[in-house]
Amino acid sequence: MTIHLKTDEEIRVMREAGQIVGQTLACLREMIHPGLNLLEIEAFVRDEFRRRGAKETFLHYTPDRRRFPPYPSNICISVNEQLVHGIPRDRKLKEGDIVSLDLGATYKGFVGDAAITVGVGEVSDEAKKLMKVTEDALTNGIAAARAGGRLNDVRGAIEDTIRPSGFSIVRGYGGHGVGRHMHEEPHIENVRARFKGPELRPGLVVALEPMVNVGGPDTSELDDRWTVTTKDGSLCCHFEHTIAIREGREAEVLTLP
Repeated sequence: MTIHLKTDEEIRVMREAGQIVGQTLACLREMIHPGLNLLEIEAFVRDEFRRRGAKETFLHYTPDRRRFPPYPSNICISVNEQLVHGIPRDRKLKEGDIVSLDLGATYKGFVGDAAITVGVGEVSDEAKKLMKVTEDALTNGIAAARAGGRLNDVRGAIEDTIRPSGFSIVRGYGGHGVGRHMHEEPHIENVRARFKGPELRPGLVVALEPMVNVGGPDTSELDDRWTVTTKDGSLCCHFEHTIAIREGREAEVLTLP
């Protein structure tokens, strides 16, 4: 495992990239309403990034061309039972839906990556609880990310937040390092590992992203080879922030709006 620590200057630039992501997601949160077409969200991101001079990190991205075709959009929009990597299509949001918006921007060579889940109109109590538990898991994971600690401290804080809810923690997906590339080491699942993992050192920049299902933890992949859904069709949720480990203080959240 090769982990690339960032300099203060690199973190400064990553903060700029993160602000673009965070502010764009804040605008999208306000846009969400019943009847909104997913393609309108995609168009807003395209225009906003062009205005800000940012590159659309997700557009044409693929981690492995033999398995994944280039991703065809600038944002992942996942609705209800869709967990992550949902491709925007000609679909209108309905009252009671929950929608996850996962967004990446590349600015001055560095990536900012974050995600939110938003209720559409009035949603069920179960959906409200799901979103709160998932966002709380992210908040507690960030609080546990302190210089001198271990990666397992973060994983454990996320797991301990979700377990009492009775919801399931998705296996096989999770957070990751971020820098000049969207996915760097280390990979960060949302449950404790057998080993403590690498030390959290100043300059480490990672994206934490708890993913939670109402039903079972298993997932399926649609024929588009991108969209991941819950296997049992239950609701799911996803939140994410890019954070930097700092010496002698709390982790800095780079993607806050």
